[in-house]
Amino acid sequence: MNDATTLERTTTRPPRTWLRMALMLLVVGLLAAGLIGFAQFKAGILKKVSATIRSGMPTVAVAPVTVQPWQPRLTATGSARAVNGADLAAEIGGVVDQITFESGQTVPAGTVLVRLRPNDDDAKLAQLQASADLAAVTLTRDQKQLAAHGVAQATVDSDAANLKVARAQVAAQQAVMAEKVIRAPFAGRLGVRQVDIGQYIAPGTTVVTLQQLDPMLVDFYLPQQALGEVKPGEKVEVTTDAWPGRIFAGTVSSFNSKVDSSSRMLQVRATIPNADGALLPGMFVNVSAVSGASQDLVTIPLAAVAFNPYGSLVYVLHDEKDDQGHEQHVVVQQFITTGDARGDQISVLKGVGPTDVVVTAGQLKLHNKAVVNIDNAVQPTTDAAPVPADY
Repeated sequence: MNDATTLERTTTRPPRTWLRMALMLLVVGLLAAGLIGFAQFKAGILKKVSATIRSGMPTVAVAPVTVQPWQPRLTATGSARAVNGADLAAEIGGVVDQITFESGQTVPAGTVLVRLRPNDDDAKLAQLQASADLAAVTLTRDQKQLAAHGVAQATVDSDAANLKVARAQVAAQQAVMAEKVIRAPFAGRLGVRQVDIGQYIAPGTTVVTLQQLDPMLVDFYLPQQALGEVKPGEKVEVTTDAWPGRIFAGTVSSFNSKVDSSSRMLQVRATIPNADGALLPGMFVNVSAVSGASQDLVTIPLAAVAFNPYGSLVYVLHDEKDDQGHEQHVVVQQFITTGDARGDQISVLKGVGPTDVVVTAGQLKLHNKAVVNIDNAVQPTTDAAPVPADY
């Protein structure tokens, strides 16, 4: 009996063991499937979240830092003046008899511009000339008489003196008559006529201005330190709001022989070719003078710099990986030391290197360590000498 029971238990135990193993495998399979499904679900959620985050990222434009030859320059404001210029005026009073020019006309040197009414000048000259001729005849006759011992030497000397006086009176009358004729002392362009025919003008009354416009002189002031940086013959560039986008090239011609003791500024004069007369005397101009030798400097677009009271900064682009190992673009604030600006470019003395990439547009939406999208479809200009689009 006992043997039979033991045999029955022995023969029935294996089926129960296989059942338990099957149940365990089923449970493990379900758990594995659940874990795989949860992992896929989590990945999908993270992908959606990442897409949502990326859709809300600020979009910026970027540009690489460049190294360019940079010519140091000193800038100043100045005033244009003619190489020769004068307000022509009458030396004596009189009535305008003839006007032989037109306003704005270009005339050569010596051109007669205005004649005053001569009145009896010609008659006076003829009278004085007749007296001079008589004095010459008298001197010649007395010299012959002196050779024949007919007159004394004192008489001949008196005749010679009388002749000199008569001729001096003729010259004085000719000078008075010449003062009634106003001529162009040099070649140049006339201004607007200031008198009319028949008008009485007093001595010193301006008749017209005459300006020699080519070349044109430009006077400007630089700090006294510029004496060791700017030399005669150095190139200068002149611009004026009268001619937007146009650059007038010239050279430094001279320096003043003293420094202004009140401002410690040195007057500098440049000579600018002006064949078409575009520059006029008295114009306000901006001057850029070459200072020292050219050097290679790090440059970035001027639009990339955020100027603040506490310093100038740029956003430098870095490529990093997020927690899931995805590549992303991160911008980092970087304070810089700027140098001179040139058009739409600015030199950087400290803060960025030639291998960096900086943000050029979209900075207002950024903060330090911000993740960004990049769209370079629109870039700010980086022209060293920009010209207005409608020029």
